[in-house]
Amino acid sequence: MSRAEPEDPRAARTRARLRQALLDECAEHPLEEVGVAALVRRAGVGRATFYVHYDSLEALAVDACADVVRDAVEALHAWRGRPDPVHAPPALPEFFAGLLPHAALYRALLSPGGGGPLGRVLHRDLRAYSLRERELAGAADAPLVASAVAGTFGGVLADWLHGLLEGTAEEIADQVWQLLVALHMSR
Repeated sequence: MSRAEPEDPRAARTRARLRQALLDECAEHPLEEVGVAALVRRAGVGRATFYVHYDSLEALAVDACADVVRDAVEALHAWRGRPDPVHAPPALPEFFAGLLPHAALYRALLSPGGGGPLGRVLHRDLRAYSLRERELAGAADAPLVASAVAGTFGGVLADWLHGLLEGTAEEIADQVWQLLVALHMSR
């Protein structure tokens, strides 16, 4: 994905319009049915402008959904002190519930098991955050546990979105939280 300078407010506004247009289009059609022509028409920009900012619709879609990655990382680390081993911090069920309005788009970018373009971004960012936290705490096997945390969360999230795991946002948040606490306690 190539982008203009992030300091340029015009480029930031254009990317924001393109992201919003994609979300609006995906509320009406599956991602695979969204075309660049309809998207740029909705965003009020030219086709060439689209390609100045993004290499493909998938690149735009990942960028439009990148907030979900940030939100996931923040939700998983929204506690201080000793974690409740049974109930997730409130930010985690809120995170899962917040996915529902655009679940079809997330499913298109996050394959079962946690792969796909959004899954790769989620795994990379969550692993990096977890690794940093574990290394700061002097925890044993920080790289191993960081990989396990990222893989577990991404896999559960993707499988829940794809209907392979049943449960409400609160139930799935508590279940994945229990798995993650167990991973942290095991080493």
